[in-house]
Amino acid sequence: MHVLITGGAGFIGSHLSDALLAAGHRVHVIDDLSTGSIGNIAHLKPNPAFSYTVDTVDNERLLAELVDEADVIFHLAAAVGVKKIVEEPVATIENNVHGTEVVLRQANKKKKLVVIASTSEVYGKSTDVPFNEDQDLVMGPTHKHRWAYACSKAIDEFLGLAYHKERKLPVIIVRFFNTVGPRQSGQYGMVIPNFVKQALAGTPITVHGDGTQSRSFTYVGDVVRALLALVAEPKAIGQVFNIGNGEEITINALAEKVKAMTGSASEIVRIPYDQAYESGFEDMPRRVPDLTKIRNLVGYEPRVGLDQILREVIDYMRA
Repeated sequence: MHVLITGGAGFIGSHLSDALLAAGHRVHVIDDLSTGSIGNIAHLKPNPAFSYTVDTVDNERLLAELVDEADVIFHLAAAVGVKKIVEEPVATIENNVHGTEVVLRQANKKKKLVVIASTSEVYGKSTDVPFNEDQDLVMGPTHKHRWAYACSKAIDEFLGLAYHKERKLPVIIVRFFNTVGPRQSGQYGMVIPNFVKQALAGTPITVHGDGTQSRSFTYVGDVVRALLALVAEPKAIGQVFNIGNGEEITINALAEKVKAMTGSASEIVRIPYDQAYESGFEDMPRRVPDLTKIRNLVGYEPRVGLDQILREVIDYMRA
């Protein structure tokens, strides 16, 4: 296949590029480097099956050419990280919604398969855990910027599925649950790289909120395996899938685990949400996926647990 990855210089996109090239496919990446990094794909430049363009998906004329050459489009370009979402709500909404509009419009001309990366954030304030793809989404009020990202990604899902229903465009929606691994930056609020960086530096490990909120973390290699399995399965088209890991941990326990695994003397400090982000910030108390749907269709099972994820991230950041 010839594969186009929007946002391909990002953390997940670069690992997806690795796997596709290893499988013998051709890959073209487009990324505006707003959150991605050339460093993530520098090792791929000598590969003749790899190419990239530094530009935005809003450049519709360019995107039309790239889509025309592709067999499959993985649309990963989006605003990422709670910090960026809270500080730049306008860019978050515009980039997420408009970028997806452009990709779908161009893909529809030649009916190219599009995989749209969504997020567990769309489940919002729901307490019906573990989250499954058919349950209601519970968003917070519009004056809480925290929920702008969730709403924008939900619109992406609605639009993608509308293109599939009305215009027969092959679309697959995937909801990522806290994907983690080497190359991930903590710059935009990602918790594991931030904790590891702080622990290795001997600075305080900063837990936002009271630390009782829990998350499940998914190894990036498991996410990539799931993506490749879904695009190879025709029955996945027109469907929404969680991609995650059911292993749950509180943020307090995560901080203790990172401290122990790094041998750090860092103090664990709790910072109120109002101080870490903005006044009135709301968070999800738990975020755990129900993996029944993807398991039944393609046999997906996460292979890498949290301890191994942390070991890899620690080794990567030490190096």
